[in-house]
Amino acid sequence: MSKIVIVGSSNTDMVLKTARFPKPGETIIGGDFFVFQGGKGANQAVAAARLGSNVAFICKLGNDEFGKSAIQYYRNEGIDVRGVFVDNTASTGVAVITVNEDGENSIVVASGANNHLNVEDLQNAHGIMESSDWILTQLEIPVATIEYLAGYAREYRKKLILNPAPATTLPSTVYEGLFLITPNETETELLTGVAIANEDSLKQAVNIFKNRGVHNVIITLGNRGAYVDCEEFSGYVDSFKVKSVDTTAAGDVFNGALLDALSKNQSWKDALSFASKAAAISVTKMGAQPSAPTMREINNFVM
Repeated sequence: MSKIVIVGSSNTDMVLKTARFPKPGETIIGGDFFVFQGGKGANQAVAAARLGSNVAFICKLGNDEFGKSAIQYYRNEGIDVRGVFVDNTASTGVAVITVNEDGENSIVVASGANNHLNVEDLQNAHGIMESSDWILTQLEIPVATIEYLAGYAREYRKKLILNPAPATTLPSTVYEGLFLITPNETETELLTGVAIANEDSLKQAVNIFKNRGVHNVIITLGNRGAYVDCEEFSGYVDSFKVKSVDTTAAGDVFNGALLDALSKNQSWKDALSFASKAAAISVTKMGAQPSAPTMREINNFVM
């Protein structure tokens, strides 16, 4: 079983259901309230672990009840937590999430200890990263940490996947030698300056990423699937149509499942179909990590 490493954020998600989002200055009465484990890095780690991957997770938590609950949760999911660091000066990250009746979400994040995951932490985790050919990261941790991770991946020939969310301006060295980048349309526009309107604009954005040194590109398009330019082919990949309940972690589940499949030597087409199924299942359930499917759920998936 291939070992994979995920470097990223861990949050506690506080989720409130509501019929609609409030307007600025408006107070409305909501519905059910939930507390879940979240954070893009943690969501991806749990998604891959539930599908059978041997996952090591590198993150930083606060020395508080949220942090203690998170690390026990990851242990229960079978995740290697030797790379989970504790910061005594910051709180565990928190996300406040509002979900409307259409399953769309609005999210505000207080990053807390995620902002303190630094280069020294990654240096202390070299032994963990050395054991894997695959690393997945996102942008809910400092850019300087991402830049160091990209340099490490180039030097030690690791396959680094970047899910550039939430999007921000990145140094050119982050792109150089990147195995795969997986932005959505909004992130693509911010990173490339190309507004995604049609296939020509998708190709233009892909070419910008590739000219920067990225080997493979997947631009996710929500319920319209994704546009892919990879080693095997380029073109559109369809999504699976389901009734959405909560879209909070759909992208994270997609990335975690995609990494699981690629690390197990599935073809790009099979891996993309597998990841799309996992993401479709995730939006039919509430919560970030609770929505990540098992292999049995994917095998039994029927549209």
